[in-house]
Amino acid sequence: MRILLVASSFNSLTQRVLVELRDRGHVVPVEVTPDGAAVREAVARHAPDLVVAPMLKAVVPRDVWTAHRCLIVHPGPVGDRGPSSLDHAIHDGVEEWGVTVLQADEEMDAGDVWASAAFRVPEVGKSDLYRNELSDAAVAAVLRAVERVAAGAAPRPQTGEVRARPALRQEERRISWDEDTTGTVLRTLRAADSQPGVPDRLLGAEWFLHGGHAEDGLRGRPGALLATRAGAVCRATVDGAVWIPELRARTGPGRPRACKLPATLALAGRLPELPELPAPVGPAPGRRTWTDISYREQGPVGVLSFAFPGGAMSTDQCRRLLDAYETARGRPTSVLVLGGQRDFFSNGIHLNVIEAATDPAAESWANINAMNDLVEAVLTTTDRLVVSAIGGNAAAGGVMLALAADEVWCRSGSVLNPHYRRMGLYGSEYWTRTLPGKVGEALAARLTEEAAPVSAAASLDMGLVDRVVDCGPGEFAAEVTRLALRLASRGGLQPRIAAKKAEHERRESVAPLAAHRERELSRMRTIFDDPAASYHARRRAFVRKEAPRAPLPNGPGAGAGGSADC
Repeated sequence: MRILLVASSFNSLTQRVLVELRDRGHVVPVEVTPDGAAVREAVARHAPDLVVAPMLKAVVPRDVWTAHRCLIVHPGPVGDRGPSSLDHAIHDGVEEWGVTVLQADEEMDAGDVWASAAFRVPEVGKSDLYRNELSDAAVAAVLRAVERVAAGAAPRPQTGEVRARPALRQEERRISWDEDTTGTVLRTLRAADSQPGVPDRLLGAEWFLHGGHAEDGLRGRPGALLATRAGAVCRATVDGAVWIPELRARTGPGRPRACKLPATLALAGRLPELPELPAPVGPAPGRRTWTDISYREQGPVGVLSFAFPGGAMSTDQCRRLLDAYETARGRPTSVLVLGGQRDFFSNGIHLNVIEAATDPAAESWANINAMNDLVEAVLTTTDRLVVSAIGGNAAAGGVMLALAADEVWCRSGSVLNPHYRRMGLYGSEYWTRTLPGKVGEALAARLTEEAAPVSAAASLDMGLVDRVVDCGPGEFAAEVTRLALRLASRGGLQPRIAAKKAEHERRESVAPLAAHRERELSRMRTIFDDPAASYHARRRAFVRKEAPRAPLPNGPGAGAGGSADC
């Protein structure tokens, strides 16, 4: 079928639905539509057999849904209605939620049902839940609905209880630090972690708080700041404390939207003297605390995990991860897993931190070099096998970081964007060596030029990844560890490591890594140092949620790299 996707943004769910439908042979154009008139124009332009809206804030005009079958993906179970469905679910602490594929109708979310799917709600932030459990359920429901449409079936009317929920207003999200327990504070933060954030007043200014993680070892006066760790601040509740990784300054009407930043960077110049607490070394059974980088060992397998908000990696985060990698490389293991967490692997350089810098060009240069240092360390590891384990999505330099390993494993729900072009960048992280080495020169050129998302299944078919792990987001870490232990126990492991070392030395004698780095970075330096380069306008538009001044190449989509939302 010819299936037109209409969406308010080319977000993670839109990309996931796109790649899953294309993998099944459908022709799937995509249109980002700001309003109903744009929906009408898109439908007239493409003349589709079916219209699917994975994430649409605009209302589909009556003349469109009466003339064309239009399916709306609602992030709630049958009977749930309203624009803040997932926010309410997390805020209320539900244990199970659902996704419903509805036929567009006069009343919002009230149309006949084509398919639905349920999922468990773990204790994670809204954006993590949206990209993972909800995305899995939404894809299952969309595929079922498309099959039913193709088979000539009819939808079923909505019956049973109707739960109409109003939009969750910002005033309802405010935290009462003198009264709210840690559990209440965490639910409030998680229900708004990526967008819109929780409004709050801190150190004499107005902020939006983004993200929240429990801390059970620190205590203090409710609302007081207790410590810092890796850019996050720890704030006391009435019965414990929470770590808040990111803040965004609240700006007044008519002023540009502020960047979401690591909390200590956002609070620079305001923070009192606080202890910088290192994360616990190794697993701490029963302990609830937060760290963005952790390491554990199980026999011959080491697992170096990291989880940076939005998948963005600043200069500081790259350097800290490199330090942790060097420490892990000094351990007596034969297989080192890089990643292995649920949600984002990496999206490359941190566009928000770059945009907020006094000199964005200089910070861009520092950040890309820090990424290159990390990737080089992985590429030059010759005394063990390295596995990149992609539990969620990855883009731009994050994909190239993964490709530096000997094997790349990804979860079945992952979507990869192995390109930089949408941000107006040539790219670095040794991609000119690793990407053609995985998929060949012709396919590497196509992937970087077309700048389109790729599903896990398609990535496996083209050789971009070596294994697809078919499991839920919550099972990925354990499954990756099990597979890594099996890899480490194989009899041919040591000969393979020896062959890897010999091949690395051979390649260095023919086309050294330093030459790839120099060529790539010279192109990047030219872009960074040119104030008129499209990268600067696109970066600014991306992080401040503005329409880009220059159209993005090859249709819709956020720029590669940086801090991504849902």
